[in-house]
Amino acid sequence: MENQSGQQQPKKNSNVIYFLIVVVLALLGTDVYLYLQKNNSDKKIVYQHDEQTRLQTELDSLESQVEQVTAGKAKMTAALTAKNDSLKSTIKTLRAKLAKGKLTAQELAKVQEDVKQLRYFVTKYTADIDELKKQNTSLTNERDTLKTNLATVAKKVDTLSKQNEDLGAKVKVAQALKLATSDVVAYKIKGSGKEVDVTRANPAKKLKINFTVASNTLATKAMHDIYVRVIDPTGNLITAPDSGTFSADGQDLQYTYKTSIDFKDDGSQYTIDWINPTLPFQKGTYTIMLYADGGTMGKTGVTLK
Repeated sequence: MENQSGQQQPKKNSNVIYFLIVVVLALLGTDVYLYLQKNNSDKKIVYQHDEQTRLQTELDSLESQVEQVTAGKAKMTAALTAKNDSLKSTIKTLRAKLAKGKLTAQELAKVQEDVKQLRYFVTKYTADIDELKKQNTSLTNERDTLKTNLATVAKKVDTLSKQNEDLGAKVKVAQALKLATSDVVAYKIKGSGKEVDVTRANPAKKLKINFTVASNTLATKAMHDIYVRVIDPTGNLITAPDSGTFSADGQDLQYTYKTSIDFKDDGSQYTIDWINPTLPFQKGTYTIMLYADGGTMGKTGVTLK
């Protein structure tokens, strides 16, 4: 009996030792597990902090890109303006999320995805703005070229217009009728109505202005108005109640008498009968000026004794 008790006692002590060893190992395992969990947690916090810092830097970069693009002050379309506003709003929203400090894994992943999409849109937006600037530059160059061309064309048109005006004026001058020959004879009228030429002022009643027109192939073969101005010996223009005005040589003049001739450019002689409304004639020289087609045809006259 005593031997059996002695054998059982060491066996119990051995079991206790084994149990204690197991407990120690379990405690060591727990410590290791807790240490590892804590280490992972610290790493996770550090990781999240690093990600927040990186995302913050990313947003700063994106915002800087948007500001640089809009600082160009290029004229944006309505679509690009809306996209610009959307980008700014998105950046503001992401900043608010990051400002919370602690993000869950899902929130962090969502922010990362948002930043990724935002970078894509900013890059595309920047490219759109650059393309718009290129188009504006191209359009500006085209506009400036068109302005230059228009100015050149306008200058040429103005030059040609002036040349045409000058040419027209020259042609008009060239077309105007001019006297070839002319003479003036004073006549008295007898009781029988017969006309007799005189050289004295007192019996004279009328003047006959005889003339031919110089050949002119440019002049229109048609009826031409003839304006007569009779200047008396004292230098005064003789007029009648029905005397009007006309334009010649760039000025308005009053005429003494108006008639017309049928010009055929055949050397015909024309005669204008003019009865003096201010009888009697004065002694001295009467000067007769003839005008047609806006210019002076020529001058003639007669001297009465």
